[in-house]
Amino acid sequence: MKPIFFLIPAVQAGTVIWNGIFNETSTVDQLDEWSWSNQVGAYQWYIHGSEKTNHYLEVSPDLKNPASKDGKGIRMTIDETASWNGQTMMRTELIPQTTSDLGSGTLFYHFSLQTREKNPPNAKIEHQIAFFESHFTELQFGGSEPTLRWMAGGKSHWDTDLKAGVWYNFAYEIDFSGQTVALWASEGAKPLARVGDDAVSAATETNSQDWHVGELRLDNGAAGGGVEDWFWSGVYVESGEITKEV
Repeated sequence: MKPIFFLIPAVQAGTVIWNGIFNETSTVDQLDEWSWSNQVGAYQWYIHGSEKTNHYLEVSPDLKNPASKDGKGIRMTIDETASWNGQTMMRTELIPQTTSDLGSGTLFYHFSLQTREKNPPNAKIEHQIAFFESHFTELQFGGSEPTLRWMAGGKSHWDTDLKAGVWYNFAYEIDFSGQTVALWASEGAKPLARVGDDAVSAATETNSQDWHVGELRLDNGAAGGGVEDWFWSGVYVESGEITKEV
């Protein structure tokens, strides 16, 4: 079987220690091969609803940030079938499948995110996006505020309007030794720029397999959350200097 993931940005400042970027040969069927007894590829795929994988995931060149060097991007869908293990939250999430240490020193967790006019997110319901199990840092959307927000240490430190068709590029700068987090952000093809002057204190920790690449919607039993499509591109983790180019 051909490797699923191997591309890295053309101008790489740091060292990629986990690569979740999709190449030209990547398919949803390859993601579906993962199981606890067959831990293959770059992603664990078990947090999802009762439908088949291709109901929740699609991999295509049309789904990536066109400014990136990825071969393909991925659509991740949540709807009212996306309850995992009977939870009242709707979830579609990928997890790094790796033996690398993603929780020491200072690391940069990269990803790009987009929504579109078709199947937009429901701003009335809180979403948690690109989060760690302990939620020391994450993006949130909707609920009490109809914005896309960066959360760290349980507080919001940055926000923007979530506009359909716009690619939002991010990198979490996580100092696992110093227990701080900072955010780098940009839109479209623009290089990443650090948000604010100071990093934020947070209880930084990971077992290297608990970064949730995807979205969790807090329906909590309420009907009418609807179908939502979220698009992801440029997902990887690097050490050393940050790569600012998308």
